[in-house]
Amino acid sequence: MRNLAPIIIFTYNRPQHTRRMLQALESADLAKDSDVYIYSDGAKNANSIEAVNKVRAIIAEPWQFNNIKIIERERNLGLAQNVISGVTEVISKNGKVIVLEDDLQISKVGLRYFNDALDVYEKEEKVMEISGYMYPVKDAAKLPETFFFRVANSWGWATWERAWKKYNPNIDELIADFDKEKIKRFSIDHTENFWKQVKEYKAGKINSWAIRWYLTLFNNNGLALYPRQSMIQNMGTDGSGTHSDADTMYHVELATQAATYFPQEIEENKDAYEAIKYFYKNRKGSLLARAIRYAKKQWNKK
Repeated sequence: MRNLAPIIIFTYNRPQHTRRMLQALESADLAKDSDVYIYSDGAKNANSIEAVNKVRAIIAEPWQFNNIKIIERERNLGLAQNVISGVTEVISKNGKVIVLEDDLQISKVGLRYFNDALDVYEKEEKVMEISGYMYPVKDAAKLPETFFFRVANSWGWATWERAWKKYNPNIDELIADFDKEKIKRFSIDHTENFWKQVKEYKAGKINSWAIRWYLTLFNNNGLALYPRQSMIQNMGTDGSGTHSDADTMYHVELATQAATYFPQEIEENKDAYEAIKYFYKNRKGSLLARAIRYAKKQWNKK
C-alpha cells in the first residue's frame, strides 16, 4: 500500500467553515486511505466557548478517513503555536505532512497532487514546500502545469521533516543579515507586503508562523512547488478569519484534473515569477475598487 502523508487540520471557532472543509476533504481522492490529525484550539474567552464546542462536535462526527486522531487544546494557544507544535509533533513520527486549516476547501485531486509531489521531491533538499494554493494570475494557461516559486504559501501546503527541521522561529536571527537588496528580493521587488509582516511581527502586532516559515525558505535558498491551477480555495477571505478580511481577489477555480508534470530542474520559474509579481502589484485594482472594498470591510466589522 502507498505511504500516504498524514493530513493535519487546525480548527478554532468556525463550525460552518470546518464542516465545509471536512466535506471537501472527505470527497477528495485518497482521503479514505489517509490518516487525519485534527488540532482543535481552546477558547480564547467566554464568548468563543460555544463556537469552539460546535466545532468539536463536528470534528467528532464519523468522517470517512482511514484513521482520525483529535487533539483538543485545553487552553487557547493561538494559530502560530498550534501550527508549530502540531506540525512538529506529527512530522517527527511520519516524515512528511499535508497541512490544512479550517477555512480551506481542497480540490478533489488535491491530495493526489500533494502526495505525488511529496514523493517526487522527497530527496531534493532545495524543495522545501508543496503549495496547494495558486493565485488567480493573468494568462495562467501559459505557465507549466507545476513550477517553482520562492514564496512559502500557508493556504494548504505540505513538507518533509528534513525541511521542517530548518524552521527557525527567531525573527532576529532570520533577518540578521537582511539589507536593501535582500528585502527587495524577499518582497518580490516590493510588490507584496512580506517585509511589512516582518516589521509587524517584530512590533508584536501579529503573531505569524507563516512569515517565519517563508523567511526560513528564503534564507536556505529553498523553493516551493506550485500548481498552475489551484488545489485550494480559501473560504476564510469572507472576513471570518483571525487574519483575513473580506476579499474576492484571491478567489480561484479549483483544479479538476490531477497534475501529471513535475519539473526536474529545481529552479524558480521566471514566467511564473513575473505573473505572480504582476498579480501582487495589481490585485487591489483601481482606487475606486479599493475604496469600495475598504467600506465593505468596515461594514463587516460592525
